[in-house]
Amino acid sequence: MDPIDREPEEYGHDGDSHAPRPRSSRDPLTPDFSQHKPTLARTAQLVTGDLLLTVNPVDGSEIEACPPGAERPGRPEKLDAAARAEAERAAQPPVPAGPAQPELPLLGRQDERERLVRLLARGRSVRLTGPAGSGRTSLLDVVAEDCTDLAPDGVVRLNGARRTASDLLYDLFHTVYDAPLHRPDRDELAGHVREIGAVVVLDDAEIGGAELDELLDATPECAFVIAATPEVPAPSAEAALEEVFLGGLDRAGGVDLIERAVGRVLTEEENNWAGDLWFESEGLPLRFVQAGALLRQRDRLRADVGAVDEFGVFEDELPDDADFDAESTEEVPLPSLAEAAAPAPLLASRLSTSARAALRFAVALGGEVPHQAHLPALVGDTHADAALGELAACGLVSPVGPRYRLAAGVLTQLEAAGYADDIEGGALTAARHYAWWAGHPSVTPGRVCAEADAVLTALAVLAPTVTPADAGEDEPGTEDHIVVRLARAAAPAFAAGMHWGAWEQALRVGTEAARTVDDVSEQAYFRHELGILALCCGEYDVARAELEAAIGLRGATADKRGTVVGRRALALVADRTGDVPGLRATAGEEVPDARSEQSASPPGGIPTVRQPLALDSTALVTYQPAADGGHKERGGLRGLARRNLVAVGAGALLVAVLGTVVTLGATSDKNDANVPSDRVGVSPSADQDLDDGSQDADQSKSGTGRTGTGTGAPSATATDPGPDGTYGTSDDPTPTGAAQPSDDPTGTKGAGGASGSPTKKPSHSPTSRPTSPRPTRSSTSPSPNPSASQTTPAPTDSPSASPSATDTTGSMASASASMTASEDAGSGTPSDTAPVI
Repeated sequence: MDPIDREPEEYGHDGDSHAPRPRSSRDPLTPDFSQHKPTLARTAQLVTGDLLLTVNPVDGSEIEACPPGAERPGRPEKLDAAARAEAERAAQPPVPAGPAQPELPLLGRQDERERLVRLLARGRSVRLTGPAGSGRTSLLDVVAEDCTDLAPDGVVRLNGARRTASDLLYDLFHTVYDAPLHRPDRDELAGHVREIGAVVVLDDAEIGGAELDELLDATPECAFVIAATPEVPAPSAEAALEEVFLGGLDRAGGVDLIERAVGRVLTEEENNWAGDLWFESEGLPLRFVQAGALLRQRDRLRADVGAVDEFGVFEDELPDDADFDAESTEEVPLPSLAEAAAPAPLLASRLSTSARAALRFAVALGGEVPHQAHLPALVGDTHADAALGELAACGLVSPVGPRYRLAAGVLTQLEAAGYADDIEGGALTAARHYAWWAGHPSVTPGRVCAEADAVLTALAVLAPTVTPADAGEDEPGTEDHIVVRLARAAAPAFAAGMHWGAWEQALRVGTEAARTVDDVSEQAYFRHELGILALCCGEYDVARAELEAAIGLRGATADKRGTVVGRRALALVADRTGDVPGLRATAGEEVPDARSEQSASPPGGIPTVRQPLALDSTALVTYQPAADGGHKERGGLRGLARRNLVAVGAGALLVAVLGTVVTLGATSDKNDANVPSDRVGVSPSADQDLDDGSQDADQSKSGTGRTGTGTGAPSATATDPGPDGTYGTSDDPTPTGAAQPSDDPTGTKGAGGASGSPTKKPSHSPTSRPTSPRPTRSSTSPSPNPSASQTTPAPTDSPSASPSATDTTGSMASASASMTASEDAGSGTPSDTAPVI
């Protein structure tokens, strides 16, 4: 292309006469000034047991039983050798930036190495005990390489720093099995780890006694080599562990290690100095590595000025292989024995500014060194990631699992040297950075879990400094709430990364901080998450308490979505415990309006109304109070069954009361001779003829017009009313004899004694309720209550023995009129004008 004489194509023409294609317009500038859409929250779903947990950092985690249509993970498969090797490489600490450092060999540990491999080959578990800095990690590295082919599942490397026995079992499960989003429950975990056959290398163990026994009993097919310091609790007497103690190096081994670290042979003066150091440090290999770093720094200081001219004045650091002329170099004395025994301050003073700043952050975080990717942001230097290489070369840091930590004794030495003057400031800076980084959607939960120790240390350092916020001065999001912000950002990542030990610690620190600053919404979130964690671990009582408290707090803040999430989790707790939540409203929750088919219940439940019943003392109806005092009212299936039982009991009580009242009414007047009901018989009534005024019914020969109950012979009564014309008075003549019933039916006598048509033949069946005949005055029985009239005779075949039920029913009105007329007359027998039954 000619830059001077351009072709038509270069102007937008295609060499023809057509106009150039229109240029696309720029994007409008308006969206740049408009409000951006909020970033989506980072959520994750994982299966724990038979529960589906959705980690939601906004409204709180949601938990439910695995739906039937969901793909519940089946039985996990074990990783193959290639996958295990890849996972092991990913679990190694990162290689420090900067020039590669020479690897130091393992010196003076051949006997311990062979003994450990021999015991592990026989399936025995070993506990390797040695002081900090004795080289336990280096020895475990070579032992792991020797035991690669001993077990079917190979070698599993675990780190026990700040890990419990349960955490280690889950780490073992996820290292051997391919289950990225599955956390089995305790029973499933026990079944899976029991099938693991591997050599487990556990470094920096902090468990002992019963916890160590639990770990060993859960993995009978594994052989453990456990490295710990003497300060860790010893295993129990029943634990089948072999003890191997790791001591220091001898003098020759110490001098050899220093020479390998320096890269040259020591002079006689340096050799004597190394001998004094061996005596002072008891032969710990870490002290000789740090001594070699001191000698390397001394060699740099003794460099000739000519070396600067040779390598350039702009060279920040001289090469390690630079030649020095002993005669022309400036004399630099050897470090003193005290400086060699505690070399951290002297080594740090000769490092770069970024390396010293990284050490201050490590001191502020309790010895935890931030990942080298975080150092540029923390220190403020784009090349600060190389500081980790400087610290590792000097022996000031040592690998602990996937991260680095200050070496044994370095933290104490730096604190004495003044590196702990601004611990709170360093922790606050680290907390700000981690709060922003952990909550970023691009950061995976695994990366946050790798920095869990640094995050938890920052929370632990800043938690005591949180003070109650004054009303109207501080708002959420200020520096006084940095602990709440960091815990809120890190807790969901710990949950999604299945580092539940760190999840619980972050939640508890965040709960206390939110309570201190009086942040109700954040406190509700942390309490809800603690309830979810307890539910996943099977601690249902703790889960219920935490969830109820969270629902109450969210009700106070009118957080409807959070309240719904809490209610669902609480319902799951009730389902697991078989205790359905009742009708009682939670604090801060409104009682729902009553629907048309049910009445609204008060917040405290439905009280039991006890009304005294005015019953007779003979009634065996008593009130039995509920065993639980009636202070809990529950709904759901149990509440419905209880309400049904209450309804049935109330109905039974009502039936008993009505039966008692009827019984009392029927038996209260049994001894009263003037009851109107006893005066009316059950025999059919007779109508009076219009022509003769007589009765159609048969009249007894005694002339009373009364019959019995239809089951016995009628009693003899007076037939002549006497001068006063009234039956039953004292002037009535005495009858000549008792009337006897006839065997044949007779007609009805009229006023002149003529016999009418005979009555219908009564049925032979007795009435449903026969009554005893009322005693009457007779010549044979002058007593008012004869014994013969108190008994009910058996039914006979006589016509007057038992009238039919049809005739009795048809004459009910006539019987009532007869009873009323007799009561008005004031006599004990019915009048002669009233119909007789």
